[in-house]
Amino acid sequence: MISEIAIDGPQKLLGKDGKTEYVIREVTMRDLNAVIEINRKVLPENYPPWFFVEHIEQYPKAFIVAEVGGKVVGYVMSRVEFGWSYIAKGKTAKKGHIVSVGVLPEARRLGIATAMMLRALKALKNYYDTTEVYLEVRVSNTPAISLYEKLGFRVVGRIPRYYSDGEDAYIMARPL
Repeated sequence: MISEIAIDGPQKLLGKDGKTEYVIREVTMRDLNAVIEINRKVLPENYPPWFFVEHIEQYPKAFIVAEVGGKVVGYVMSRVEFGWSYIAKGKTAKKGHIVSVGVLPEARRLGIATAMMLRALKALKNYYDTTEVYLEVRVSNTPAISLYEKLGFRVVGRIPRYYSDGEDAYIMARPL
């Protein structure tokens, strides 16, 4: 599927249900309120508006949204960091960081999160020249862990009490 995902411009795709069409594309500032609303609805970790604006301005190619019927139903927010590699132990790396992924419940199970992630990964590699990518995920979030494993991520660490409710996070990473 990765070869099917375009890196530029809006891309129309067909959901796994065989009938729902959706579009993935780069975020624009016009999407800010919709992205914040999705974040508030589907994730317990919420960010202030300035945090989203910062990512839209600094890493727009790797901040992907999905639309169904013209409505934004999902997003993947990414950034670029420098630091110790999760892949090449003992070395530093320019890394992509998947900061947040959210899809509204009514748009799940269509392949939207997978398509957005694939586009973000391509952008992190091709536009931002990162060599690996990582993310944090709740240890209890089996559906997300399964998605990330299908995309080639592997658990490379665990952060105790990472989330505000005290739950641990896995660090998952993969080379690009």
